[in-house]
Formats: sequence, structure tokens, C-alpha cells
Amino acid sequence: MIVALTITKYRTATIPFAFIGMAFLRLPLWLNKKCAFWKLMGSGKDAQVDLAPDFKHWAILTTWETREDYDEFNHNSIVMKWFRWFGKEEFTILLNPLTAHGLWSGKQPFTLDNKNKPIGKVAVITRAAIKFKKVKEFRDNIKRAAVSMRSAPGFILSAGVGENPYFDQATFSIWEDVESMKNYAYKSFDHADVIKMTRARKWYSEELFARFEILEVRGTLNQKSIEI
Repeated sequence: MIVALTITKYRTATIPFAFIGMAFLRLPLWLNKKCAFWKLMGSGKDAQVDLAPDFKHWAILTTWETREDYDEFNHNSIVMKWFRWFGKEEFTILLNPLTAHGLWSGKQPFTLDNKNKPIGKVAVITRAAIKFKKVKEFRDNIKRAAVSMRSAPGFILSAGVGENPYFDQATFSIWEDVESMKNYAYKSFDHADVIKMTRARKWYSEELFARFEILEVRGTLNQKSIEI
């Protein structure tokens, strides 16, 4: 399976077309039977995890059975052309799912590759649907976990995306290796404490965690590029 995430920064003058695209582009995605799962999403300010919505950064996540199917979509679809017509910066990463648990909109969207993979950089997606009555409590606590992540050993890059800015949120991050990611997730005080609060306070109505092998990276996010 190929999982593709593209984050585009729109020019200020073209922000209205970002909103139009969030409605209009659903139809060609829905009609594309080779695309097994897709999400059109907004992002936090400067594409960060813990900040208020940013109307310049927008994202699309898609899954494909083959690289050929993805390449056809990437080069020829109105969806990707729309992002490029109106955007001024694009970051795209192609991923191979290694582990996943939980659901996204009632589905497990990632078909896992159980083959052994070489040690190296890994990507992570965590996604949660936040209960309406828990939004304020969640937002009051998530900032310290996000700040801690950006200073964690082995951290490379992160982005906050989601179907809506307050109730459905996902964090995408890249790490030097699995050990660095696990040290942050389970040993850093701020993140481990937030995990405990999540369970105790029952913030989420749905959640998903997935880890990926990085296949390819193109472009930049906030003028930052990465090597794999």
C-alpha cells in the first residue's frame, strides 16, 4: 500500500479557493475507485500541531494499492492540480504502513506490510476525534505535549492536520528512528502524562495510531526539507 500525504501552503490571495476546494474536490475523490481512503484537511498555523487554524495550509491524505495508481492521480487528477494551481509551497511524503491500531471515521485505512524493514527514519500519524464536552480540556493540555515533542531527541518534523479545527485532529511526525519516537511517546513526562489523562478523562470518541516506513519525500514544509 502507498499512503500519500501532501501539505500545501496557499498564497494569501488564493485562500478562498482552498475553501472551495474542500467542497468541490470531494466529488472526484469519491469517484476515484482506485483511491481506497482519502481525507481533505485543514491545518494549524504554520502547519503546527498545537496552534489555531491556519487558512493558508491545507492537506490531503490518500491511500493506494500500487505506486502506479498514485502516480496517475498525482500527475493527472484535478485534485492535485488544484492544490498546485493555488499553492506556493508543497510538501509530499509517501509512506508504507508498518503498524496501526484504532479507527479513522470508523475504518482502519492502512493495509500493513509485515515484512522486516531497515532501521532508519520513521513517520507516525496519530488521529483523534475529540468529544464535544472535552475540547477545552484537551486543548488546554495538548500544547505542552506538542512543545515537548519539538524539543525531543530524534525529532525531525511535525504537522497538525484535521478534518475540522477542533474536533477531528491528527498529528503527523517524522523521527530519526523508532527508539526516539518511543522515548518521546512513553518516557517524556508531558506526553506520557497527556496519554494518562486521555484514558482517565475519556477525551476521545475515536482514535488511531500508525507507524510508517518513509518511501519518498518531496518539497518543503515552511521552507524545511528532509533527507531519507
